[in-house]
Amino acid sequence: MSLALLFPGQGSQFVGMGKALFAASAAARAVFEEADAALDFPLSRLCFEGPEEELKQTVNTQPAILTHSIAAYRDLESRFPERLEGAAFAASHSLGEYSAEVAAGDLAFADAARLVRRRGLLMQQAVPPGAGAMAAVVGLSADEVAAACREAAQGGVVSPANFNSPEQTVIAGDAAAVARARAACTARGARRTIPLAVSAHFHSALMAPPRERLTPDLEAARFADARIPVVTNVDARAESEGARLREALRRQVDSPVRWVESVRLLAGEGVDRAHEIGPGNVLAGLVKRIGRGTAVDSYGGA
Repeated sequence: MSLALLFPGQGSQFVGMGKALFAASAAARAVFEEADAALDFPLSRLCFEGPEEELKQTVNTQPAILTHSIAAYRDLESRFPERLEGAAFAASHSLGEYSAEVAAGDLAFADAARLVRRRGLLMQQAVPPGAGAMAAVVGLSADEVAAACREAAQGGVVSPANFNSPEQTVIAGDAAAVARARAACTARGARRTIPLAVSAHFHSALMAPPRERLTPDLEAARFADARIPVVTNVDARAESEGARLREALRRQVDSPVRWVESVRLLAGEGVDRAHEIGPGNVLAGLVKRIGRGTAVDSYGGA
């Protein structure tokens, strides 16, 4: 039996995240305190008390999810180590790749916290209010969604951003182009297209400027070789070499998340169990739609 550790991305945040974990676990408490010190602001209080509008800002959401995820992971290490026995891979969705790399041992938590704070700020600054959009397309193949995006671009930018399941692909780009692509997907037979409440067009070509501005920060951080392979979002490939993992984080900013391929890779490597570690249970639901032979549960702590 082989185990994969899964770490969620943006969208899993909620006011009160990690509060019970902080109270119950000294190991988790140390992670929240380390985040507050590394970022020089009370992230823990924002996670526990809100306000929600501030927590939802990308610059805050990204370090909040990283911190909750690693707090839950450290709690498992300290109180329930048997649940981590057999861990052979770490995988993640988007932002969660930073959590996966901390858990795999190639990136220090404090460095990861500073990097995702910077990543969130750059992404937030890249998009004037109302200029970008994302939408989930349900009930249409990824190839059909990609074709609809090409048809709808008309000089703008819209493309697949997250390949979440065989039945769900998220698109991102200019707000007008995304609206046209939603209509094109409906015309091609999509059951639903759902606008997402996000503040940026993540994982699209419009994120190229944040990628370039984040590159010096990634280059300055120390990346060791990982203890267990990390499945990268950008290539859906298991990597252990620190330099390759750094480059994958750079490229994923404006590249789609290949979650379906990642889950299939894990199944092909003999993974039959997975723990989603951090806030929410979105990944557990997606894994069940892709890798039906994989037993998956979620752990947010306490």
